[in-house]
Amino acid sequence: MAAPSNQQGRGRLVLLCALLGMLGDIGTAPIRYSVPEEKDKGTFVGNISADLGLEPWDLTERGIRIVSRGRTQLFSLNPRSGSLVTAGRIDREELCAQSAPCLVNINILVEDKGKLFGVEIEITDINDNNPKFPVEDLKVKINEIAAPGARYPLPEAADPDVGVNSLQSYQLSPSHHFSLDVQTADDGAITPELVLERTLDREEEATHHLVLTASDGGDPRRSSTVHIQVTVLDTNDNAPVFAQPIYRVKVLENVPPGTLLVTVRASDLDEGANGKVVYKLRKVNERQSPLFQLNENTGEISVSKSLDYEECSSYEMEIQAEDVGALLGRTKVLITVEDVNDNRPEVTITSLFNPVLENSLPGTVIAFLNVHDQDSGKNGQVVCYTPDNLPFKLETSINNYYRLVTWKYLDREKVSVYNITVTASDLGIPPLSTETHIGLIVADTNDNPPTFSHAFYSAYIPENNLRGASIFSLTAHDPDSQENAQITYSVTADTVLGVPLTSYVSINSDTGVLYALQSFDYEHIQELQLLVTASDSGDPPLSSNVSLSLFVLDQNDNVPEILYPVLPTDGSTGVELAPRSAEPGYLVTKVVAVDRDSGQNAWLSYRLLKASEPGLFSVGLHTGEVRTARALLEKDAMKQSLLVAVQDHGHPPLSATVTFTVAVADSIPEVLADLSSIRTAEVPGDSDLTLQLVVAVAVVSCVFLAFVIVLLVFRLRGWQKSRLLQGSGVKLVGAPPSQFVGIDGVQAFLQTYSHEVSLTGGSQTSNLIFPQPNYADTLISQESCEKNDSSLTSIVFHGLKDEAACTQQAPPNTDWRFSQAQRPGTSGSQNGDETGTWPNNQFDTEMLQAMILASASEAADGSSTLGGGAGTMGLSARYGPQFTLQHVPDYRQNVYIPGSNATLTNAAGKRDSKAPAGGNGNKKKSGKKEKK
Repeated sequence: MAAPSNQQGRGRLVLLCALLGMLGDIGTAPIRYSVPEEKDKGTFVGNISADLGLEPWDLTERGIRIVSRGRTQLFSLNPRSGSLVTAGRIDREELCAQSAPCLVNINILVEDKGKLFGVEIEITDINDNNPKFPVEDLKVKINEIAAPGARYPLPEAADPDVGVNSLQSYQLSPSHHFSLDVQTADDGAITPELVLERTLDREEEATHHLVLTASDGGDPRRSSTVHIQVTVLDTNDNAPVFAQPIYRVKVLENVPPGTLLVTVRASDLDEGANGKVVYKLRKVNERQSPLFQLNENTGEISVSKSLDYEECSSYEMEIQAEDVGALLGRTKVLITVEDVNDNRPEVTITSLFNPVLENSLPGTVIAFLNVHDQDSGKNGQVVCYTPDNLPFKLETSINNYYRLVTWKYLDREKVSVYNITVTASDLGIPPLSTETHIGLIVADTNDNPPTFSHAFYSAYIPENNLRGASIFSLTAHDPDSQENAQITYSVTADTVLGVPLTSYVSINSDTGVLYALQSFDYEHIQELQLLVTASDSGDPPLSSNVSLSLFVLDQNDNVPEILYPVLPTDGSTGVELAPRSAEPGYLVTKVVAVDRDSGQNAWLSYRLLKASEPGLFSVGLHTGEVRTARALLEKDAMKQSLLVAVQDHGHPPLSATVTFTVAVADSIPEVLADLSSIRTAEVPGDSDLTLQLVVAVAVVSCVFLAFVIVLLVFRLRGWQKSRLLQGSGVKLVGAPPSQFVGIDGVQAFLQTYSHEVSLTGGSQTSNLIFPQPNYADTLISQESCEKNDSSLTSIVFHGLKDEAACTQQAPPNTDWRFSQAQRPGTSGSQNGDETGTWPNNQFDTEMLQAMILASASEAADGSSTLGGGAGTMGLSARYGPQFTLQHVPDYRQNVYIPGSNATLTNAAGKRDSKAPAGGNGNKKKSGKKEKK
């Protein structure tokens, strides 16, 4: 893309040189210079003033300047030396790419003569660019069956430098299998190729690492490298082959993105995966890469972005076809972009002389215009013209330049402003045109001086103003127009107190606004007298003067300064003496202060802000005298600290304070003895802050202590409840221990009742009923509960679990439900409760035990069946006739009576030769163990 652009640029330069030689306005051949690239700004190029036959100072006086179109200005004129210098660093590669030589043409305009001179400057190359490979690492796949002599293209390095500074050679690192062959094209470009020297063996060495180095011929020599990794493949022996060695495509520059340009096809004689071809782009620079898109599977090349003929008219790229075996085929694609008339002519006003005097002669140059069309051929040929009804015409100059000149006299009184339309049209089909409008003002002569509306001005500014603050604005009027009416304001030079006036104030030369250059101090200066001049820009200029008085206003910017008492330098307070015998109104001391301000800003008043003993001293409001307000008493402290404030009457008021100590004593030694303890009074704010901190800490401590107390109360209550339950479980006992043991039958009998146990420790007022199983017909065997046998009368609370483990609760038997007459009571009484429980006190329990023993004694004698009736165990008198032995087994055979060797037996059982029933009665667990 760059080569066609350079060719077009060189063609334009040749055309420019031809025109410069043909036109009579120049009169001489183009001036030629040369300058190396990358030079600093201001580098000398050529002595243009000498080559034009002028003196250096003529560059400014005769309006000589550089005119060029389009690109950034590369050169400038040095008015002091009259030489042509660089306007900045010039990069030849950016300017001309690979073109050699690199020529830049500029035009020198001499305005007073209305002539243009052509200058041709050659930008010489320096070796400032390294050869650069498109990639840093290259991976090459080579089949192991490749024959020696096979060639593989390597990436080409690009060096934007030209000549000897450009790319000169390639070098490959030493290898037993590969060598480097450099091919030289017709245009001098060199292409590196990797040549296989020896047959590869993938099993012996699967990967080869090479380094390709590209070097230029500059001094010093520059180079770059690319790392090549050669991977050896096998079993693919046919490389893809394109149908054409070169594909040529023509496309209009206005085709939309996505348009298909051409489809390249490569065939591979291999079958299967080895015959699949993948297409890749090679030799595409950074500018071409985003413009085209290649489908790697189908080989279709399409436009991805809009093309521009003016930017590049042709593109060349290399397409590479690669199969899975890394065999390659290559072809070239040449894309030619055809021009379309899509650019309107561009008209650039190079120079405009506006306004123009009404007395200008015919032929006066009004403007220089440059016309350019980016299209080529007829699409780029442009013609310009102006309306015929205007006193202006266009004259052809050199290199597509036109001059707009007058062809008759102008009259400002008839027409003061002209709107000139310049039309530029190309010869394309359809033609495109551009209109440029030039507003031209006819200027008048300068015949009126500027005038002020007043003959004298006064301005006021407060002191301590900001630097640069606006003070006053002066305005003068000039009836002329344009430059003749452009007024410039200035202050006549003068001195104030030996200092130049311009160091105090400054005036804006365009607006007439007066600014303060420094902050004024009323105590230093009160008034300034200025003389302001207004001048127009006519030729010759006219001017007028006016007087301005600037008054400085006082501000309250000075704090009262206390002269007495003077505080010691060690940080302590001053000491004044007063005798204890002083009467009310005694003059202790006087506070003396001054204020540098004036007026009411300097009026001072005195106040007593703070005193150790309120009401003891007073301060004169305007005099500052400190006097005693009452007689001194013995209880008054010897040291009295006073804080006196001095305040002015400004807005806002400013004040100063002084603290001193009044020593009250009748003698000097008494005062001296206590001077060492005099210290400056503490700041009230410190004590208040300390008090607040103490209160805050105390509140937080109280809240935390209350929380801890409440927590301890809850803990103690829970602990007390647990202790009460433990105590009641240990101390709760039933009746006193009995004097007999081993009465298993009676224990089973007692289990048929509900036991009432007191659970509250000490009081025995709370009752809890533990219902026990009712054994009507069947009693649990004695052996099953032998391990848990206990006393009949002692019931321990913690033994209930063991009892539940060895006894099973049977359904209640209705035969055990007694009537009121049958329920047990003390001494046969009928006062038992309705629940039929076991006697609820120790006395009833002992009586029942005695009755059982008595019945057992009768049975031992054989004269009775335990209480009166047959089968009643002698209990019928107490419990009623329904209580018979059919409900309770005969336990007499197992009853041991203390002091007797007799054993209770069932007489009826003996008679009937039957074993006693219920010999294995259930045992009631108690707090004491049975004695055997």
